[in-house]
Amino acid sequence: MKLNGKFVLRQVAGNWVVLPLSDATVNFNGMIKLNESGVMLWRLLEQGKDREALADMLTTVYDVSREIALEDVDEFLNKLGRAGCIDLQ
Repeated sequence: MKLNGKFVLRQVAGNWVVLPLSDATVNFNGMIKLNESGVMLWRLLEQGKDREALADMLTTVYDVSREIALEDVDEFLNKLGRAGCIDLQ
C-alpha cells in the first residue's frame, strides 16, 4: 500500500485537505478534509510506512488501544482507497 502520487496534502484556509492532481481530477471531484490524526497518518504514508506503523503512531500519540488504533487505520486507509489516493494491494 502506498500513495499513488496523484494527490497532495495542502493547507487551505487553515484546513488540511487532500487534492487531486492532473488526470486524477477527472475521476475525483472535490477534496478530502483531514483532521490532525489524518494529517499524521498521511505523512507516514508519504514516508512509506505500513499499516502497523500507522497504528503505532496512534497508540503513541493518543490514549487508544492497539485494537482501536488498527480499526481507525483500516477505516482511514479504506477511505483513501475508495477515493483513489492509495492502492491497497
